[in-house]
Amino acid sequence: MSPKKDDGIAATNREFARYDQVDKSHAYHLAEAGEDEYDEDFVIRTCDLGLLQEGEEGRRRFAFSLGQALEEIGFAVLTGHGVDPALYDEAERRTLEFFAGSPLEQKLRYRAARHGSVSQGYFPIKETSEIHPDLVEGWVFCRRAFDLGESDAPFDVSSFWPLPEHEPFFRKLALAHERLILPLMQSILLYLGCDPHLYDRKLTGTNFGLRLNYYPPLGEEEDRSGAGRLLGHEDVDLFTILPSSRKEGLQVWNRKSGKWVRLHPPFGTIILNTGDYMQRITNDRLPSTTHRVGKPRDGSHTREPRVSVPMAVYVREEEKLEVLPGLGQPRYEPVKAITFHTRSTSKFYGDGYAVEE
Repeated sequence: MSPKKDDGIAATNREFARYDQVDKSHAYHLAEAGEDEYDEDFVIRTCDLGLLQEGEEGRRRFAFSLGQALEEIGFAVLTGHGVDPALYDEAERRTLEFFAGSPLEQKLRYRAARHGSVSQGYFPIKETSEIHPDLVEGWVFCRRAFDLGESDAPFDVSSFWPLPEHEPFFRKLALAHERLILPLMQSILLYLGCDPHLYDRKLTGTNFGLRLNYYPPLGEEEDRSGAGRLLGHEDVDLFTILPSSRKEGLQVWNRKSGKWVRLHPPFGTIILNTGDYMQRITNDRLPSTTHRVGKPRDGSHTREPRVSVPMAVYVREEEKLEVLPGLGQPRYEPVKAITFHTRSTSKFYGDGYAVEE
């Protein structure tokens, strides 16, 4: 079983290495620690998605730029993505309203539980995982939580949304990001020397997890507790599409320097990072990079809330994750996505979470 959350404040990732399904050999504290070092010189690359509109040469230039960024550190900043920044303004406003507008007893009726691979629903503050008391409230909405007209059964919005009026907007945001999935995956495959369309079927109508994160202002006791706003972790997906937050906080592990990089690109850009699925299928070439949310240097975490709306991109539960062709002798055996995913996330939710083939 995982340690109690109260013990997790001082925990390191190595205590949970038995759950890892890809190679992660470095060590770090789950929360910010006094001995942490920061790499103030490293700059995570910015890649212009608009190049995809410039014919074959533009597509190759974007693929090379994106692939280099992801191979170097597992993160990239995207411009030219075509998503209206006004959507992100409204997403910030609605996320604040969503968490503040629902009393706790109502939110708890939607408490997160595993459905398929993914734990979906509401995560109270300090309960994002069993291994650390993260100072964030979260809510995960997967594909089935949106009225996409893909089921024969009538869509019951109240099964997923305590405030049903928010579903149409967040559906619009999820669909705007879904349109980026194939161009991004095709570019990654092109960079790796694979057929760019190898994953087109797997990623058409695939599952995703849109997560709303609400970081409330911290009181003095919480600020001193040593708990992180969101623990250091690696995403368990192909990649994550994250609109840049207005508030500083995202920190990325630079495995080459052994230091943390503060990543706070301009509002309206998108942060892209690769996850465990991607590291597995690329035979460790594109890393699943550690990141966390820490306290901003300006101290605003004691006065103002922070929100973020990342969308994790998965494959369907029944799909196999296997090393792509042409990437050397496979270090990993093929595995069904649901097994891989739930084995990995058992470290967050307990040993009984895993679904074996």
